[in-house]
Amino acid sequence: MALKNNNQFALITGATSGFGYELAKLFAQDGYNLVLVARLEDRLQEVADEIINLFGVEVIPLPKDLFDPNAPFEIYDDIKAQGIAISVLVNNAGQGEYGKFSETDLDRELDIIQLNVGALVSLTKLFLKEMVERNEGKILQLGSVVSTMPAPMMAVYGATKAFVLSFSEALINELKGTNVTLTALLPGASDTDFFHKAHAEDTVTYREEKLSKPADVARDGYEALMKGESKIVSGWKNKVQVGIVSSP
Repeated sequence: MALKNNNQFALITGATSGFGYELAKLFAQDGYNLVLVARLEDRLQEVADEIINLFGVEVIPLPKDLFDPNAPFEIYDDIKAQGIAISVLVNNAGQGEYGKFSETDLDRELDIIQLNVGALVSLTKLFLKEMVERNEGKILQLGSVVSTMPAPMMAVYGATKAFVLSFSEALINELKGTNVTLTALLPGASDTDFFHKAHAEDTVTYREEKLSKPADVARDGYEALMKGESKIVSGWKNKVQVGIVSSP
């Protein structure tokens, strides 16, 4: 299948599963070329090949480990070396760790802070500057409903997502009067590999709650991003929960 002639590129982290994978397909369906970032090189290439075959867009797989503080700068340099301007940045990659903070592993939680906050801030800094200079661009930041409330047993994860929302709201204010928009996507518990990576498969949330479908969450985020909305809570139950927490 011939590649579409489209000069717009979307950069998506955590692109091999869950929200990132579903978002990649939505962007490709609308003709965006893609730069996909994930750790697992073989799976990343599989996703790239699948999207090329389905949608005929250009897909550049960049296997990078965002637990490494240098990775965002390597991603930026690789993209610049190819003469690509990123029109949309999707900071999707993120993990958590379940357990009492007094008992969980510090190194693991410092890695989570680097992934959920450090990599997100670095990538936003690197690509937002260019978007502002061009006066065009979109950024989607993956927060969570726990961005708005404490998260016992996932204290570090909840704090990182609170940072993402606060950071996003500050940038939204700074970007007023420009053609650059930023959207925070706040999903609730979803049927992704998050619980497995967080060692939280035995929690009531995972075992008994109806988990959101990643494709539905991705669609909510994508539509809000394209409309230039500042924030979207995905799912009516999550909207109610966030509304209750936010009410006086």
